[in-house]
Amino acid sequence: MHIDSLVLALSSAAPWHGDPVAPLALGLAVILVTAKIGGEVAARLGQPAVLGELLVGVVIGNLALVGYGGLDYLKTDQVIDIFARVGVIVLLFEVGLESTVGEMLGVGWSAFLVACVGVAAPFALGWAVGAWLLPEAGAYVHAFLGATLAATSVGITARVLKDLGKERSPEARVILGAAVIDDVLGLVILAARTAVIAAADSGAPLSYGGLALTVGKAVIFLVGALFVGVRVSPRLFSLASRLRASGVLLALSLAFCFFLSWLADAVGLAAIVGAFAAGVVLEDAHFREFAARGERSIHDLIAPIATFVTPIFFVVIGTRADLRVLARPEVVGLALALTAAAVVGKQACSAGLVGTKASRLVVGIGMIPRGEVGLIFAGIGLGLRVGGEPVIDQATFSAVVVMVMVTTMMTPPALSWAFARAARQPARAAAGRGP
Repeated sequence: MHIDSLVLALSSAAPWHGDPVAPLALGLAVILVTAKIGGEVAARLGQPAVLGELLVGVVIGNLALVGYGGLDYLKTDQVIDIFARVGVIVLLFEVGLESTVGEMLGVGWSAFLVACVGVAAPFALGWAVGAWLLPEAGAYVHAFLGATLAATSVGITARVLKDLGKERSPEARVILGAAVIDDVLGLVILAARTAVIAAADSGAPLSYGGLALTVGKAVIFLVGALFVGVRVSPRLFSLASRLRASGVLLALSLAFCFFLSWLADAVGLAAIVGAFAAGVVLEDAHFREFAARGERSIHDLIAPIATFVTPIFFVVIGTRADLRVLARPEVVGLALALTAAAVVGKQACSAGLVGTKASRLVVGIGMIPRGEVGLIFAGIGLGLRVGGEPVIDQATFSAVVVMVMVTTMMTPPALSWAFARAARQPARAAAGRGP
């Protein structure tokens, strides 16, 4: 039997025969192996691994175009979808762990202004693109496009800055500080958008007062979670350090993450808001007792779990992008317009630079990649429904995925060029002042 016949037989038989876990096992095996292969190829090409994971998902989801549909169930399998949702919660928890409350409060006005402009300008441009190219789609789709363009991938930017050896530069401090605030503002926008669509789905009108209440709820939750968490978590982990069972630190950290995720959902926000807040609250100082007895840091402990569940999210998101719609000129036009709006909108954020010598060009380019955050927003948008009908169709979703891929791919070489250009400018200025 040829290998392709064997794979076809396994995949076609798995969903209906034998142990019901078998198709899940096969699906996870395919996802994890292809994700690592895609990540490796992307890394060798100088691109973030997440881009490779997304691309292999696109390939798997469109194998039917070449006559093979044995893996189509990965797009809709409910258990795999749950794994993907857990993956995005763990991802936002990891992103939160990279920042602390003190760092967020200490980024300064410059980073705060950069973040605010970097959210407002792309949101307005995304809405304008939707109103221009999709006038019949309505305000929900226009708001979805604006919210997705408002995001910035702090993880991808941080990785590129580290690879360039610029992680301690003035530009890096502004970019990373602004990107974290950007994510917080983006999550607030996501909460508001989800509430608006939920109200429409239930048939209840949503007043401006109700929208303001939702935004206020998101802000209060984030501030409250950070405020209470900073005071409660040190005592909680200090008490837990008295337990001698293995794995206490990891179990308690994940429990804290999952509890805040549940709490965020319970008050009407996205679960990822709680996961992000949990990560920001937990600091290395909370784990001193664990470190004193030789245990690894929470960053090291969470990494293997993230390595398992996070790629599932990106691959599954990729499988849901339909390449057939890209044959339609209007979809390609939408993807190009969204990409242009995404780039231009983030360049506007450099206007927020005050009191710093950081290069405006470097900061603007550093805020471009949408990466995992844009995909999270896109994935949530794909699942929203009004009257039983999806708010976002496959064409719009696929155009957004293209925008995310292009902005992610262009950032590493563009940022390297911008740093080199910024370094040449002082030399030229000095030469101009010479005798």
